[in-house]
Amino acid sequence: MKPFARLLAACCLAATALLPAQAAPWLDETPRVAVISAFQPELALLLSRLEQPRTQSVNGVDFTTGTLQGKPVVLFLSGISMTNAAMNTQLALDRFKVTHLVFSGIAGGVNPALHIGDVTVAQRWGQYLEVLMARETAPGRYAPPPWMAGELTRPHFGMMFPRPVGVRSAGRTGEEKKFWFDADPQLLALARSIQDTALADCDAAQKCLANKPRVVVGGNGVSGQAFVDNAALRDYAFQTFEANVLDMETAATAMVAYSNGVPFIAFRSLSDLAGGGPGENEMGTFLKVAADNSAKVLLAFLAAWK
Repeated sequence: MKPFARLLAACCLAATALLPAQAAPWLDETPRVAVISAFQPELALLLSRLEQPRTQSVNGVDFTTGTLQGKPVVLFLSGISMTNAAMNTQLALDRFKVTHLVFSGIAGGVNPALHIGDVTVAQRWGQYLEVLMARETAPGRYAPPPWMAGELTRPHFGMMFPRPVGVRSAGRTGEEKKFWFDADPQLLALARSIQDTALADCDAAQKCLANKPRVVVGGNGVSGQAFVDNAALRDYAFQTFEANVLDMETAATAMVAYSNGVPFIAFRSLSDLAGGGPGENEMGTFLKVAADNSAKVLLAFLAAWK
């Protein structure tokens, strides 16, 4: 190849590399409700009820389309914890025509009035472990940097001072600071209409709950990148955020929903008391009861959706 031809070819390759990346194509043209769970036991009942299932994999995540209660849906696992939940929720929005985001799974109970097996449908979600780790200036005393003090308006837990997260969203210029991300009001109203959904109080081995489970709509939920089995942190989450439940994913999905302008709601059933029970953590005993109760409420929710 002549020198000029080699130079021209190199320039063409360089120019191609600088072209903006094209958006990935839709994997499916049907508008769908995205149904999300964090890990397999939470999604098992819903997958078993799915009609006309078809699974496609993107970046190692299986997305299964079909219909639930006559509604077009796409089911997938977010993976456990905040980064996975945000990343894979956005992946679903980028590759499918998602009209609504619905989360179903288990959670740790924080409100002392709630019991294992109850299904909560919080009206808003916050990232309670988005924190400043403050300097200890004397034993048990912590001082945040003065320039950050203005956004630290909530009580702290030791060195941890909760703070809002920066978020950008469609139709808004620049970044805003937010702590709470709301569930969609119309979806919450629909959830209130199915609060009498019958829930299980025993598993297949006849391990039964002490209280009859119920559906609770409203209140707050919080999420963070830690599995909590600590009574002191549980009490702090209830007193500071008036939280009913805490988990490791929902607030991340709620933030992605807000950023993209997609209506969102989450169903979370209590599998344990986040360290508030008298014995060891209860999740290993009541995981399936809680996961299936959340899924049952979601199925009733989809059936009532006109």
